[in-house]
Amino acid sequence: MRIYCEKDYNAMSRRAAAIIAAQVVAKPDCVLGLATGSTPVGAYKQLIEWNKQGDVSFAEVHSVNLDEYYGLAPEHDQSYRYFMQTNLFDHVDIAAENTNVPSGLADDPVAECARYEQVVADLGYADLQLLGLGRNGHIGFNEPCDHFPVATHLVDLTESTIDANARFFASADDVPKQALTMGIGTIMKARKILIVASGADKADAVQRAFAGPITPEMPASILQLHPDVTLVADEAALSKLKEANA
Repeated sequence: MRIYCEKDYNAMSRRAAAIIAAQVVAKPDCVLGLATGSTPVGAYKQLIEWNKQGDVSFAEVHSVNLDEYYGLAPEHDQSYRYFMQTNLFDHVDIAAENTNVPSGLADDPVAECARYEQVVADLGYADLQLLGLGRNGHIGFNEPCDHFPVATHLVDLTESTIDANARFFASADDVPKQALTMGIGTIMKARKILIVASGADKADAVQRAFAGPITPEMPASILQLHPDVTLVADEAALSKLKEANA
């Protein structure tokens, strides 16, 4: 595992973007696993800038997103499809048909999970999977539980996750209570994993994920078993991990 400690969010974002861009340059037709949330936004902004400058092209890239809220239309301003369009896809040269996000409006969410799992498998899984880290240790929407879910599945969101996302909605009551998410097994099949974390509120999760026991109660801890993981974080997010390794 490689760890990059950056001074602040902007430096963290630039480092993460550089790792993603290097993957695309090395393999122009790669599969990028992408994440939503506030942490990756800075990296996406940097990638947009480099794309406009002609430094990196997404023309041959396929993307697979980690998750989507169940019950939200792709046009809803809090859906993850909308997030990806406004924060990346609409501003770079990626082909619309090469972008993949689970459908939040599927009549049968279980069937949609199976369909999406097959899409990811048919693409050969991600060459590079970008992950954020929830304060409770979730990756994608794989919440703390008594096992590591294997495949794409429908999940009931925990109160802590709903509370963390409430700031994006009019109230906590408006936050969807379920989501479709890649499973831990799907994520672990990525050839490389890049996880980003920023801020002191993530310090405990970073420490528990990478210096604590491997347990489904801390879903990100499974990444300790992956052969190619890079953690890019700012000083605040890494503060407790540094203490643990001191």
